[in-house]
Amino acid sequence: MHIPVFLAAFTTVPWVAVLVGLTVPLLSSLLTGMPPLSPPVAQGMVFELACYALVTALVYRSTRRIYLSWAAGAIAGRLVLGLFGAAVLPLFGFASVPLFYPLTAGLVSGLPGLAVQAVLVPPIIYAVERMSNRKATSGR
Repeated sequence: MHIPVFLAAFTTVPWVAVLVGLTVPLLSSLLTGMPPLSPPVAQGMVFELACYALVTALVYRSTRRIYLSWAAGAIAGRLVLGLFGAAVLPLFGFASVPLFYPLTAGLVSGLPGLAVQAVLVPPIIYAVERMSNRKATSGR
């Protein structure tokens, strides 16, 4: 789910990327059952992925640096997920999640996914930029 959100952040306007981030977890949950709606994992991911999209898109538009934008979005999204867990999970009878859990244990458990994102997303964006630059210089 994360890769399409990051790709949208790099290739579309920020509000479209945020819309992708808001809908992908819910669509995935409805179509596959993962992430689950109860406990509210999918709902937390809605905020996490929307934040990924917004921060990545804004940092990329201001710096044009792909890896920096991706990293900023990933960190910000994890912080938002931590805030969601700390604020919402106790309402459902779950123990409160420490705010920085997603940046520590959550980040460590997510390292394989982050590695896949780091290997796939930036090269795809570099290729898209090369193709669009090539089309722009050829007069199309």
